[in-house]
Amino acid sequence: MALTKKQTFLACTLTLLTFVMGTSEFVIVGLLTEVAADLNVTVASAGTLVSGFAIAYAIGTPLLTGWVSRFPKYPLMLTLIVVFILGNITSALTSSFGVLLAARIVTAAASGVLTALAMTVASDTMPAAKRSSVIALIFAGFTISNVLGVPLGTFIGQLGSWHLTFWATALLGVIAFLISLFILPKTAASEKSSIGKQLVLFKNPKILVGFFIPTFSIAGTYTIYTYITPIIEDELGIASSSVGLVLLAYGLFSIGSNFLAGKIASRNGIGDLRYAFIIQAIIIGSLYVTMNMKIAGLISIMLMAVMIYVMNATIQIYLMDKAAAYSSAARDFASSLTPVSVNIGITLGSALGGLVVAHGNLPNLAIVGGICALIASLLSFISYRKGTE
Repeated sequence: MALTKKQTFLACTLTLLTFVMGTSEFVIVGLLTEVAADLNVTVASAGTLVSGFAIAYAIGTPLLTGWVSRFPKYPLMLTLIVVFILGNITSALTSSFGVLLAARIVTAAASGVLTALAMTVASDTMPAAKRSSVIALIFAGFTISNVLGVPLGTFIGQLGSWHLTFWATALLGVIAFLISLFILPKTAASEKSSIGKQLVLFKNPKILVGFFIPTFSIAGTYTIYTYITPIIEDELGIASSSVGLVLLAYGLFSIGSNFLAGKIASRNGIGDLRYAFIIQAIIIGSLYVTMNMKIAGLISIMLMAVMIYVMNATIQIYLMDKAAAYSSAARDFASSLTPVSVNIGITLGSALGGLVVAHGNLPNLAIVGGICALIASLLSFISYRKGTE
């Protein structure tokens, strides 16, 4: 069944939202040096703008989503977009590091809840046969923001001022707001429930196992990706001037990962993921051998990009459906869990990578990353078995 014109516009609008939010979240990485110099703080201190955003997103998203799910979605989503815009405007205007950090935390909270609501709206409004592909497309907005939004925002910040970058993201937010004003469904229902009742979801073994599948899959990739620049330069022997091109290619390949995710979700979901993660583990582990071979190493890295998001749509649908079976009011809360799990995975992968580099060498990252992917596969086997019980 094909999407109607209205459903197509809605899917594109929700993808635009994730693109705008992803650009705002990730663009600061390319501007840390400029921000640190302008606000007279160390680069390490400026790095808390990244970690602070991630922590606020991971902790605030499920709690706030559980609380606001009682309100009608249409005005709620528009209000959150306004909060997002104001957070970026505050970031653009401030000359205080403390105010900038606070604005980033507020922006993170708004972004997390918006993402969760976007997934619920998509699930409620799209035909069952197209639900997985649309959810994968919405997740692709974050990936595209890394490929297009972040380099463009970094260029704007380096050409003029980092303040201009936040003005640009605020402008993108205004555009998203104006489109959402007309495209978002005005009749999206709200569900009244307490946060306590929704947190009880974590007592459900199926929810708990499903939550940690993306954590270990993403951790496997980020064990490598956190140190991708030294791997490219020191191990593969590629010139520093070409690192940007390699990362651009990586980003383009990772876009394809979202569409592969949609295919998996529309077929056998968790069943297919059991073996997809084994393939991911083999690809990541292959870097142990190919890391000293330029062409073979690049192939391993690009294949790693293809596998990075294969679980997104399946896990998103799985968690929402399992939560709905428990309580329809818990679906909004459940829809927030995949992005939270991914952020935890990024943190875990970076930490594991740091330990490996501190006590070993770069090729050993491939072994640890591969083990993480195998754990994701094991959890998928457990989840699949519980689903058939």
